[in-house]
Amino acid sequence: MKNKAVTIKDVARLSERSIATVSQILNGHGDKFSAATVAKVEAARDELHYEPDYFAQRMIKKTSKTIGVLVPDIRNPFFGELLRGIENVLYQQNFITMLCNADLDEDKERVYLDELSRRGVDGFIIASSAVSNTAINDILRQKGHPFIVLDQKRAEGFSDSVLTDDYDGGRQAAQHLKDLGHRQVAVLIPAKPSANVQKRLSGFYSVYSRAAVHVIATPLSKEGGRQVVPAILKTPVTAIFAANDQIAFGVYLGMTEHGRQIPADYSVVGYDDVEMCQYVVPQLTTIAQPIFELGQTTANQLLDRIANPQQPWEEHHLPVKLIERNSTTHLN
Repeated sequence: MKNKAVTIKDVARLSERSIATVSQILNGHGDKFSAATVAKVEAARDELHYEPDYFAQRMIKKTSKTIGVLVPDIRNPFFGELLRGIENVLYQQNFITMLCNADLDEDKERVYLDELSRRGVDGFIIASSAVSNTAINDILRQKGHPFIVLDQKRAEGFSDSVLTDDYDGGRQAAQHLKDLGHRQVAVLIPAKPSANVQKRLSGFYSVYSRAAVHVIATPLSKEGGRQVVPAILKTPVTAIFAANDQIAFGVYLGMTEHGRQIPADYSVVGYDDVEMCQYVVPQLTTIAQPIFELGQTTANQLLDRIANPQQPWEEHHLPVKLIERNSTTHLN
């Protein structure tokens, strides 16, 4: 038979104090009472092994101490490192991170937004471009939920945001390849690129003419990089710029399967600088985003919004930089 849960009434009875007194002491307002009273209540709590009911506390305090985080694809190690940065800050402030992986599915993300809202999370971090502005307006803005968008989605003036300089990232990648003498270059991006990927392409075009760039559509995944290699081999390119490191890793395998070598046959530049870039052979030249810092900045800004809901919207920009390794070389 299941033991009956200990209630605040039981603590009040054992400590011989009123329920109101016990409630205030256990909720951090012991300074209003004598040391003897506080000691008596705490002793009763410990003897009974009383733990406050989470949902009852939430109704009283109007806060859940949880943050909902929506990411498009948890298989991408970029989002794992991003979450580490977010959790690093939230944990220190006694918040719990509630992760939702949406698999690039807009319908799934709307369901998650609805469910997180129903469960009363204190704020939302949206790291996916698939969430429509309509869904954000219907579910978050109209209900007054604090939220922040980052990485793949532009805030467009309706929320706080944290962004990295994708345009400059694309420009740096292009300049590196041009300095190595590559005149024809492939750029691998999704068929429907998100705003941040579009900016990478725009930055690339600031260095190369459109005639020199062969844009090939492929998913943002290792399999996407692998399956697009035959299309690359049909072009005159000598270098490849992948919209993320995952695509670049897939290109590595695809090139090996077709008897090609990196960088002897093709120079490759990725984007993100996930940890695996240092463990593949050859080590991947890539555009490094400050991923952990991006997560930390996002979490701090959201907590600031929760504490100060009326302050003006803020947009933070973080720099990126080229990390030159061994996957690129001078064109002979």
